[in-house]
Amino acid sequence: MNVTNTIPGYTHGTGAVSRSPVTLGDLDLMKKSVLFGDEDVKYLRLSHGVLKDQVEPILDVWYGFVGSNPHLLASFTDKNDGKPLGDYLGAVRKRFGQWILDTSRAEYDQHWLDYQHEIGLRHHRAKKNTTDAATSTALVPFRDLFLLIFPVTVTLKPFLAKRGHSAEEVDKMYAAWVKSCLLQVTLWSYPYLKDGDF
Repeated sequence: MNVTNTIPGYTHGTGAVSRSPVTLGDLDLMKKSVLFGDEDVKYLRLSHGVLKDQVEPILDVWYGFVGSNPHLLASFTDKNDGKPLGDYLGAVRKRFGQWILDTSRAEYDQHWLDYQHEIGLRHHRAKKNTTDAATSTALVPFRDLFLLIFPVTVTLKPFLAKRGHSAEEVDKMYAAWVKSCLLQVTLWSYPYLKDGDF
């Protein structure tokens, strides 16, 4: 994986990311639980070519959804005056765009696993705001992370259909995205849980 240095705070595959407490063996069991297999990897990778030129329009949809729901936007507001933090939203947007590309590359190695733990920490009070020195709220509520799986994936499906693939291929790309998002958000839950509960 080539790490891009053009996105501030994007540290995937670098020494700035600590090792995940979840093992690759644990991840294999999680994949079994969500019925994620080689075909899903194939269709995620197919989606990369479909989505790589659509990242900004996808983010427009997702940011529009978050921005129209004050309880979701709250995680990107100033903790003192409650106003949206434009610089923070912009920095997160760049990494969110890279997340689309990383998800569709479907490289489930140790670097990927470690970075999923880092993403979880950055949503939790353990590390929220530290990457961007933001003055925002201390926590992204886990309920918001988990429930966003549906709006993120369902709004992605029309983008998956824009490159002429068959309905079956689009459905398989979509299913692979749903499963991958379930895996990732489950990994992100680690810092939110009591020791021993994961």
